[in-house]
Amino acid sequence: MLKKGYKLYSILFGKCPKCHEESMYQEKNLYKLNSTLKLNEECSHCKLNYHLEPSFFYGSMYVSYPIGIAFTIPPFLISHFVCEASLLTTFFAITGTLIASLPIIARLSRNLWINFFINYDKDAVKKIK
Repeated sequence: MLKKGYKLYSILFGKCPKCHEESMYQEKNLYKLNSTLKLNEECSHCKLNYHLEPSFFYGSMYVSYPIGIAFTIPPFLISHFVCEASLLTTFFAITGTLIASLPIIARLSRNLWINFFINYDKDAVKKIK
């Protein structure tokens, strides 16, 4: 499932959605906050332009909401039911998790959004080799 050619590979690793050969992002480190979301202009292998249109990635905000919810469910369940923490402590656990995972959520939502519109093209990979 996590091999080149599957959308999940491109989404989880931030690879080009068309050829899966290189990272879409200039910076590999998610926690360099000033460059977390800076994209390369295009893929150096298949020449896919990552800036499909102005404001293209605004749509990823709609995707980030359910991803954020998915990230908050485990801390809620663990802190509230397993540790039997108070609601305030549970709130802080959820908030801390969201703050710590914000760069991950931002990139995942962008990766997912662009993969809605661009499919893997094995012919693009053949042209590279």
